[in-house]
Amino acid sequence: MSLTRHFSRGREMARSAGDHAADVFAPLTLIGRGLRSHADWAKARWAATPKERRGPTLLVGAAVVLGVFLLPHGPLLAIVALLASAAWVGRRPKTPAEPAPDPADTKLPALYAALTPYFGGFDDPGAPYRPEGDWKAAFGDWEFDQDGRLAALEIGYPAYFTDTEPSARARIEQVVQGKAGRSREYRFDWDEESNRLRVTALAPLPADIAAQRFVTAPGEIVLGFTDGEGSRRTIPVEQGGVTEQQPPVVWRVGPRSAEPHLLALGAPGHGTSTLLRSIALQALPHGDLVVVDGASTGEHACLVNRPGVHTVETSLHGALAALEWCAQETERRLVALNAARHHGLAAPADVTRPLWILLDRVTELSELAHAEGRTDPQELLEVPLRHGRAARVTVVFADGLDALGRISPTVRTCARARVVLGPVNAESGPAALGGPLDIAPAAHTPPGRGYARIGTTGPVRLQVPVTVDPLDEDAPEQLRDAVAALLPHRAPRTAAPAEAPVSASLAGEPAGATRIGDASPVPPVPPLPPAQAPAGPADLTKEALPEAAPVRSRPVW
Repeated sequence: MSLTRHFSRGREMARSAGDHAADVFAPLTLIGRGLRSHADWAKARWAATPKERRGPTLLVGAAVVLGVFLLPHGPLLAIVALLASAAWVGRRPKTPAEPAPDPADTKLPALYAALTPYFGGFDDPGAPYRPEGDWKAAFGDWEFDQDGRLAALEIGYPAYFTDTEPSARARIEQVVQGKAGRSREYRFDWDEESNRLRVTALAPLPADIAAQRFVTAPGEIVLGFTDGEGSRRTIPVEQGGVTEQQPPVVWRVGPRSAEPHLLALGAPGHGTSTLLRSIALQALPHGDLVVVDGASTGEHACLVNRPGVHTVETSLHGALAALEWCAQETERRLVALNAARHHGLAAPADVTRPLWILLDRVTELSELAHAEGRTDPQELLEVPLRHGRAARVTVVFADGLDALGRISPTVRTCARARVVLGPVNAESGPAALGGPLDIAPAAHTPPGRGYARIGTTGPVRLQVPVTVDPLDEDAPEQLRDAVAALLPHRAPRTAAPAEAPVSASLAGEPAGATRIGDASPVPPVPPLPPAQAPAGPADLTKEALPEAAPVRSRPVW
């Protein structure tokens, strides 16, 4: 056996012997500590007794000892009582746990030091921000949550700070979010009059609200849900098997809408197609749809052959034909509405029924059109965008955040209802929303999380309802069933098939486009008789195919 092993065994034996000795002599140590405590107490009492009272005290003590001695088993009981008292007093008190450090004393000085280079007046000895300064003089009220994270803070800053410049504000917001934690969203309220900045940490929005029928008035579309500061209105929603009241982000459309068109931008995989599906499900019970899928991903294949869906286009040829028909339909509606007003008659039902044009990543088709020397699909949107409110035509334009520069000025000007989804920074967020964003987004955002800005109002937080593609086999079955239950279904056919509006050049169209030709007309919109057709652009139905040649639908893939 080596010398090292001998030493190791010797140390283990010595440690074990010490532990056993401590266990054996623990009662004696406890009693001895208690007797010493009693002796110290008696000594202190004797020292505190005045001299003239010490004699009587000794006499009383001797009488007590004599009485105990004369009692049966008195000395034994006295010894037992003394030992019990010594054991009780000799207990070693538990060491109190060290109090947790105040998070304000650890985090706020670090934030103060980080803000000093931006707020500091190094030439002014009385400046609130300076090296080795007092952070309590610069910060007002603060609040931390149970986990020690910053929940609210009021920051004072000097008057010479350029708080009117967005770049200067963005630097301060970035510093504050970095010190407070980038896993949460923060609202920054700049009070320029009093030179105060109020920072509030925002609770996460619920991300488990599935697609369902929302309680709204006609002409209202629920884009998603926000917090109590973003909306004072609440609606009942099914959430986690129970009914909850949640504040919605409502977009109002129609002839009296201030912002009749929507522009939605987002990072890939963060829910722009989900937003389009959610809008389509809410619009179908009261209107008709024309869908253009520029990316040809099949995200909107669930809308094919549905009542109220005129067409779902995935090719450049079909998209141009569909958008050209939308422009002609907008003009026809305007003519019919003006004629009805001129004669004092009610507008026909086919021109008052809303028409929705849903566009998903059309900029990809624009690039293809430029390469082939054809008309840009975005140019065909000018008539629906400029006159859509009067004609009950609504355009929803969704694309990637990186495609903002490729979107036409007409779309950016007319679509003043804005939505941005996914992570954004100090430059991309205001550019997508068309205004300043006073909320610092979290570093990681779930799908469907973003911000909405309707017109000139301030931006609000947004969580889009979970509206998965019901044809996606990888999606949870419960969510797929919820979307499928909201899709309209065509009633069994009882009459001969009728014609539906299709492209004027369907015969030479690629197989990528999908149309409806062998289905009954969209209820309750009857087709126009030949006598009522406008004298302008010809009806697409009459140009597309002969009367006795119904068109068979083709898959969107």
